[in-house]
Amino acid sequence: MAISFENAFGVHPDALLVRDQRSSLLAENIANADTPGYKARDLDFQSALEGAKARQSGELGRTDPRHFEISTASRRAEAAYRVPNQTDTGDGNSVDIHEERNAFTRNAMEYQTTLNFLNSRINGLKKAITGGQQ
Repeated sequence: MAISFENAFGVHPDALLVRDQRSSLLAENIANADTPGYKARDLDFQSALEGAKARQSGELGRTDPRHFEISTASRRAEAAYRVPNQTDTGDGNSVDIHEERNAFTRNAMEYQTTLNFLNSRINGLKKAITGGQQ
């Protein structure tokens, strides 16, 4: 009997990729906090996850099980400019360093949570395959 990784892992591998992409964007924002004219960017995680769910549910699915599957890993969510919470400081930079650090920390914790979930699922599959013997 074949194991369906899509059924076993759900949308979590896509969530991990989106969180990784968001981490890079937030790091760019932090690195450019003092760059004049730099505009902070971010991902709408919820819409990116909805897109991953739609692809997983088969909207872009195969018409025959023998067809190759379309890789969702190579698709990147669209980054958008963040609406600033602070007024313009005169240099055109829209990065709020405190907001960026908080978002980065939260994203890192969510990334680790998703990774822990996937790890526990993999360990469960290993136990099912080996019968609990290591």
